[in-house]
Amino acid sequence: MPYKPQSEPKTSPYNADVKITDLGEKIGDPVKAANYPKHILRFRNDRWEGSVGLASLSSDEWIDHFGKFNPLPENLDPPLALRYHGHQFRNYNPDIGDGRGFLFAQLRDHENRLMDLGTKGSGTTPWSREGDGKLTLKGAVREILATEMLEALGVDTSKTFSVVETGEDLHRGDEPSPTRSAVMTRLSHSHIRFGSFQRIAFEQNEELMHQLVDYCLRHFYGGSKTDNPAAELFGHVTEKVARLAGAYMTSGFVHGVLNTDNMNVTGESFDYGPWRFTPYWEPGFTAAYFDHQGLYCFARQPEALHWNLAQLASSLRLISDSGPLVSTLESFPRAYGEAFTEHFCWRLGVESEGFETDKPLIVAAEKALATKTSKIDNFFYDWGRSSEPDAKSYSGEEYDGLHSEIKDRTRTRSLDHEYWDQDSPCSMHIEEVESIWAAIADNDDWQPLMEKISSIRNMAQALRI
Repeated sequence: MPYKPQSEPKTSPYNADVKITDLGEKIGDPVKAANYPKHILRFRNDRWEGSVGLASLSSDEWIDHFGKFNPLPENLDPPLALRYHGHQFRNYNPDIGDGRGFLFAQLRDHENRLMDLGTKGSGTTPWSREGDGKLTLKGAVREILATEMLEALGVDTSKTFSVVETGEDLHRGDEPSPTRSAVMTRLSHSHIRFGSFQRIAFEQNEELMHQLVDYCLRHFYGGSKTDNPAAELFGHVTEKVARLAGAYMTSGFVHGVLNTDNMNVTGESFDYGPWRFTPYWEPGFTAAYFDHQGLYCFARQPEALHWNLAQLASSLRLISDSGPLVSTLESFPRAYGEAFTEHFCWRLGVESEGFETDKPLIVAAEKALATKTSKIDNFFYDWGRSSEPDAKSYSGEEYDGLHSEIKDRTRTRSLDHEYWDQDSPCSMHIEEVESIWAAIADNDDWQPLMEKISSIRNMAQALRI
């Protein structure tokens, strides 16, 4: 099956559609946004604002909604900090929830999907514990870069919708302080995390579990079609998460913190902290400096997502027999392999001929990548342009199998786009991330960030032709 990236957003009228309140008071707590000394609009997503009918907002109106968080028309008032538990580095934590964010609004997009606008850095909530509920401006800039790059590479991800600098000095122990502050808004297809189910299971609330399962099926998967809705939902989520795992690996992306509270029921990647792209096919490459055991290193991400799915299945046992849940869980390795293969072929720009048929190509490509003679982005760029790329790094017996497997493959992508005439591909490694931030931190120079976003979107166009 050929991989298809998400369709381009189209302009749509504003259509508020609040559904989360159908779940009652136990799903979240009403909260207020913090008051900030300043509101400086630094980023509004001009690709996605129109898809939810908000492109016509003036800058002042934008600040009013996404800096001061006055409610959108006929939308949530007040916003809700959602309740959930979670396994954090596989240690169960019942004392978490939306600690520095909330669900701000729900509305329909250009495909009539129910979408959530959620915040990060919007102040304290009942789940903040000892935190200040705030976000560093650097963290917001890093999330812009992560979401733009992942979207371009065909990964299902939340979208950074808005960033407003807030004029406070924040102190953090893991980066130079004081540092600038911001509040960010994300656009995503769901704000419901695996941890939401874990909390309900912990509390043994069967009624709310039934309601949440029904909510997810109705609004994200077209409704229930079987007599076991919990198992049905788990099947959908497993398929989506398998696709996410495959796309992570093909993109060379390392999320860094794949806890169950950082997983949602639509399989979207979100909540970017210590993320990185590994330059080379390095199995042990780790993004988070505090991940001392490499639990969420590059090669272990599929395992981590599989483990997280097992925790979701365990929670759903509150209202479902274990048999169908276990059967679906056991299907994950195959589903991941198929998703990885499809996305790998898409990024190479060759036709996928099916999981079994594609195996020799994938094995040969991974063997070649493992030599580390070429960076991952260069590999896909060069082999995406030609079956016989002119590069010394692609010679040797490690590449013989790849040459043989790819030479007769049907090409699926036009190379007419200007992107394919560049000397090197668009990439996103830590040195460039730090350079972009340094320009902002040292000189308040936002041009390198804007230029990088433009470059990423240019690559996205080329990959979709």
